[in-house]
Amino acid sequence: MKVEQIYTGCLAQGAYYIVSENEAAIIDPLREVKPYLDRLEKDNVTLKYIFETHFHADFVSGHLDLSKKTGASIVYGPTAQPAFEATIAEDNQVFEIGKVKIKALHTPGHTMESTTYLLIDENGVETAIFTGDTLFLGDVGRPDLAQKAGSLTQEDLAGILYDSLHNKILPLGDSITVYPAHGAGSACGKNMQKETVDILGNQKKTNYALNQPDKESFIKEVLDGLTAPPKYFGMNVAMNKNGYDSLDVVMDKGLTPIPVEDFEAYAEETGALILDTRGAADFHKGFVPNSVNIGLKGDFAPWVGTLIVDVKHPLLLIADEGTEEEAITRLSRVGFDNVLGYLKGGFEAWKNAGKETDDVKRISPAEFAEQFTENSKVIDVRKITEYSAEHINNAYNKPLDTISDWVKSIDDSEHFFLHCAGGYRSMIAASILNSHGIRNFSEIEGGFNGIKKTEKFPTSDFICQSKIM
Repeated sequence: MKVEQIYTGCLAQGAYYIVSENEAAIIDPLREVKPYLDRLEKDNVTLKYIFETHFHADFVSGHLDLSKKTGASIVYGPTAQPAFEATIAEDNQVFEIGKVKIKALHTPGHTMESTTYLLIDENGVETAIFTGDTLFLGDVGRPDLAQKAGSLTQEDLAGILYDSLHNKILPLGDSITVYPAHGAGSACGKNMQKETVDILGNQKKTNYALNQPDKESFIKEVLDGLTAPPKYFGMNVAMNKNGYDSLDVVMDKGLTPIPVEDFEAYAEETGALILDTRGAADFHKGFVPNSVNIGLKGDFAPWVGTLIVDVKHPLLLIADEGTEEEAITRLSRVGFDNVLGYLKGGFEAWKNAGKETDDVKRISPAEFAEQFTENSKVIDVRKITEYSAEHINNAYNKPLDTISDWVKSIDDSEHFFLHCAGGYRSMIAASILNSHGIRNFSEIEGGFNGIKKTEKFPTSDFICQSKIM
């Protein structure tokens, strides 16, 4: 028996590959299926089942393409109603893969169809659980995403989750390995540990949600501090439930090179958003006017989903040459399939053609320290938890994920400084501000991390991080 966790850091997502004898199963696969097909060919095994723990909200699963290419059955837990052919498991139903077994444990609460899969080895020993978004390391799945399911409230779902954990998971042995669908950085939980694998006994000791004295306390603690989920989540659920175009089709369309002379007119005709995926260090020096920068080397896909929201919105890409396929793949993971093409030759071709360019005024932390006064206006686009832990005195906290709400309130007649933690998010914000005609600002390279290293560090407030989490 072999169990492999296939972890994708930019999505903080774990898929799982299980092999026994000449058969295999995959749990919660990502959209691109070639890595799984390569593993199957290398191991000379047949994919028998594709297990889905629930209808995912934060990414589009590869279940449909994988099933079409392998003939494997797609399995969901009880109450799931997908719009395509699938096996809907009964609670405690057992599936055989080679000499091992996988038992479906219905664990609703995060969503009503949420299911944990229990791995039983060839000796009949319960070995591991694949918990999806029911149980994370350090946390449990947020119970506020499935409220539209009938008349259920988030309190109702939290109570159902409590019962699932206490009736189905906690009675299992302490030595069982816990394989969650997500780790730290995912918007599906609020307090996840940095590790991606643990044993259940340790989670019983360290997971705050598993150590509440009663259901009422559990509901209160699990719901406390939840921020609004990204708006694209519902669209991803719909795609996972109702189906989507094959990634092969999406890739063929997106990998269309558009010459410089046609690019601007094509953008206007289609109403496409121009998405520049280069790094901040290059983008700020020059870019196509009105383009939005979300760097590929970062939490690219989640930020695209959070800020663009509509997965059907047409997109045109500007990318470092050779990274176009990676960009389209990562966009597809969160359902953004409507990439119409990319700028042939990238930004250099645009600049060399003498086309109009724009730029962002970026300054170093040392320059900021020199220019900063008590009357300076500073906008901090980090999360409220980051800001609360430590920030520049009198800085305004305007988180990037809410920029569509606050961008129109910015007074462009008054200069301001703009920063995040390291420069990735502040350049995204800078590009959006520029697209709204707001230009009277200086973005700080290296962000708050760089500012803290300057000798003239502006006074800041400090609140112990542990007291605000």
